[in-house]
Amino acid sequence: MKKKTIWTIATIMGLSFLALLFLQVSYIEEMVRMKKEQFDESVYRALYQASRNLELNETLRYLEKDINAKENKKGKDINVDDGMMATQTHQGTAADTNGKMYSTFELKAMKTKPSLTPKAMILKSDNGSISQTKKSMQEMVRNRYIYQKSMLDEVVYNILYSASNKPLKDRINFKMLDQDLKAEMMNNGINIPYHFTVSTQDGREVYRCPDYSDEGEENTYAQVLFRNDPQTKMGVVKVHFPDMNSYIFSSVRFMVPSIAFTLILLVTFIFTIVIIFRQKRYSEIKNDFINNMTHELKTPIASISLAAQMLNDDSVKKSEAMLKHLSGIVTDESKRLRFLVEKVLQMSMFDRKKAVFKKKKLDLNEMVENVANSFTLRVEHTGGKIYTSIEAIDSAMYVDEVHFQNVINNLIDNAVKYRKQDKPLDIYLRTWNDNEFLYLSIKDTGIGIKKENLKKVFEKFYRVHTGNRHDVKGFGLGLAYVKKIINLHNGEIHVDSEYGVGTKFIIKLPVIKED
Repeated sequence: MKKKTIWTIATIMGLSFLALLFLQVSYIEEMVRMKKEQFDESVYRALYQASRNLELNETLRYLEKDINAKENKKGKDINVDDGMMATQTHQGTAADTNGKMYSTFELKAMKTKPSLTPKAMILKSDNGSISQTKKSMQEMVRNRYIYQKSMLDEVVYNILYSASNKPLKDRINFKMLDQDLKAEMMNNGINIPYHFTVSTQDGREVYRCPDYSDEGEENTYAQVLFRNDPQTKMGVVKVHFPDMNSYIFSSVRFMVPSIAFTLILLVTFIFTIVIIFRQKRYSEIKNDFINNMTHELKTPIASISLAAQMLNDDSVKKSEAMLKHLSGIVTDESKRLRFLVEKVLQMSMFDRKKAVFKKKKLDLNEMVENVANSFTLRVEHTGGKIYTSIEAIDSAMYVDEVHFQNVINNLIDNAVKYRKQDKPLDIYLRTWNDNEFLYLSIKDTGIGIKKENLKKVFEKFYRVHTGNRHDVKGFGLGLAYVKKIINLHNGEIHVDSEYGVGTKFIIKLPVIKED
């Protein structure tokens, strides 16, 4: 599949997942907003009803108090009027259903005080007329209404002008207010803990619930108490809910798994796309490796075949010098073939984790000098020179001699391979150490490596693209082998390069301290 097709599918799927995630998050935000609005409305409704109950209870308390006082006063008035009616005799009488006779004075007293009027009384002056009786009953009911209304007006007057003069703490039963708040909250579907305070209109706190805490105070709901009183006499009840956020988000918890599954699918999809591109890159690297390996193997095979043909050609004179030359070609190319095959087998062995090291204590300074001597002729052939700077004092290391020497050989060999063809090559080898680590740096003045290729140079089979050229031999396994060996020796390797200037490798190994 083409890379463009993969990118198109990946983009469409990625945008689809992001759109789905966006819709889910938007839906949750909308649900939370609606739940918050419902919660606010329920709380304000509960606070309003609780404040109204507080005012009704105060009114009822004053009514009961006033009615009790009036009843006591009425009882005394009745006793006085009965005594007066017993001593007075006037013309004009009336009788109730029990036959009791009332004088004109008594009737006047009943008219001024309707509460003294019997439930059923027949006036003698009505002469048995139903119409007159009806009018008399209506008159008594109206008088009764006027009397009760005057009582209510008086009570309301007392409430308005006497109750509001009392301080809030004397007007409010805080325990009953708490009960009303709890009951009204439950009636409106809110059954979570709350804390409340009561304060005056100017902010002076009058009461605070016993278990009060500041948690959730940023979302406080307030309601005016005694809102019909003068401004300075009003109170304010403030309520907040420590668990409000949990209560609101509890309604959208069922959406959390769906978002989690969407994120899992998105991560899985991204991981799959990464794997696809990685496999595609590995496939390209594999094809490059096969092509490169074919070319690398064809060269020694062709040389060996040519030498064999010359040996088998009877028309060619076979002098001792020619036979020696041809046998040398066969030997050298056979070694080259064996080296290439062993390199591939070595990396395969490391991948299967079957490599066995024969570690021993060695001296880094000594190994560096030996390797430098072996490469002196090749470097001087380019017109350059190898410079060594041995500065390590504690140069002992615990490594496999063959593999670690191959590491240094590979790095110097790469410097020779990737040199500037028209300029001499200089290589700088330096060793040093601190209390923890032993260091080796290999610096050259070759062609260098571009920044975009630096992070890939240690990958297996990777080679910097130089076009359709095969002047630099190899499979792209050298630096991968180097990094593998260094890692297996608990060390680190870093590369720093500038294209057109040169490359520098730094190897860091643990120091072996003498006891």
